[in-house]
Amino acid sequence: MSTSTSDTVSADLTLTRNYVRDGKVMQIATLAESGEPVVCNLWYASSFDPDRLLFISRPDRAHCRNIRADRRVAGAVLTIELDGLGQEVQGVSFAGTARQVPDESAPALLPIYHGRWPAGSELANRELMRADANAHRLYEIQIHRWILFDEVHHPDDPRRVIELATTI
Repeated sequence: MSTSTSDTVSADLTLTRNYVRDGKVMQIATLAESGEPVVCNLWYASSFDPDRLLFISRPDRAHCRNIRADRRVAGAVLTIELDGLGQEVQGVSFAGTARQVPDESAPALLPIYHGRWPAGSELANRELMRADANAHRLYEIQIHRWILFDEVHHPDDPRRVIELATTI
């Protein structure tokens, strides 16, 4: 990782956010009660300032149970079509804090997810949340750190760490 000027960090953050905005599926790792990492794949939507990722899931899923016990998560978004070994990599990983969005706060954030994935409105909405305790809920990951890995724009030093202020 190189030492970056504020202009470089700003350009890297813009590139990172563009990659995340264009991605579709993320992998997140949560920690089981035993301390073992658990990885899953999730459709997501992004929002910035503050930087966060939103997903819907049922509260009884392993990753949701793990988030209730330990909010620390890490994950990745691959931003390229895969052709084969030797291809230049462009991707983003992250570390952050996750939570189930309280039902009373969900209506303010669900439109971000539904705007990206309209079919999600049939799975996660205020009426279903009121009627069924195990219906899909909205989850939010507040990003603490982005790690941009970009061999196209930074061939000599592709790993760029971008620390963010946190508010959750």
